[in-house]
Amino acid sequence: MAESPEIVVKDLDIGYGDFVVLHNLHFTVNRGDIFAIMGGSGCGKSTLLKILIGLMEPIKGQVFYGDVDFWGTDPSERERLMRHFGVLYQGGALWSSMTLAENVSLPLEQYTSLRREEIREVASLKLALVGLAGFEDYYPSELSGGMKKRAGLARAMALDPDILFFDEPSAGLDPVSSRRLDDLILELRDSLGSTIVVVSHELASIFTVADNSIYLDAETKTITASGDPKKLREASKDRAVRRFLTRGKE
Repeated sequence: MAESPEIVVKDLDIGYGDFVVLHNLHFTVNRGDIFAIMGGSGCGKSTLLKILIGLMEPIKGQVFYGDVDFWGTDPSERERLMRHFGVLYQGGALWSSMTLAENVSLPLEQYTSLRREEIREVASLKLALVGLAGFEDYYPSELSGGMKKRAGLARAMALDPDILFFDEPSAGLDPVSSRRLDDLILELRDSLGSTIVVVSHELASIFTVADNSIYLDAETKTITASGDPKKLREASKDRAVRRFLTRGKE
């Protein structure tokens, strides 16, 4: 089956004022991929994610979603595109004063014309999809770290997005919870056909879920490798990439 580009990044430079975080980025995320943005601490992974989801404008370059230049189009079209994104933030970013059902319902209330009982039904369905059936009326403080991540994922899926973005989904989780989340990410991709972009430095998670990847190098401030991370671990000619992917055991 021919690969179909979902996101195409061209000649992208990103930074803050005169400080350049990353430059000369070129990569493509194909439809249905689980695509890892990987690299060590401070390499700019989360900053790149902000560009992709519309929270920060690049210094220069283009990000295409389909045929649309995301940062070159007008704000109303950009907002329309963003409604097709679902984002799982590092800490889950749940509202502590709201139940899980209320958290998941929030985007549905804002962006759909569904009735209250329909919204509750959709929220329950999304929570069930991530293994949290029966937890609708629990508050975030009553959940474990892994359950909070899954609840955040349910909210990210509320509007049936075409693309899901995860920022360090395994951060702070024990190995068992991390593996459960990885399995859930694979199940969602296979059952819903979503394209998933994952920012991560957790090797176990990267090797479990990612079909494709880019490696951001903190020293050169650009992409120094791309491809299937398992193949890069064995065959990359870049020593820094191999050291990262083998935890320095090359």
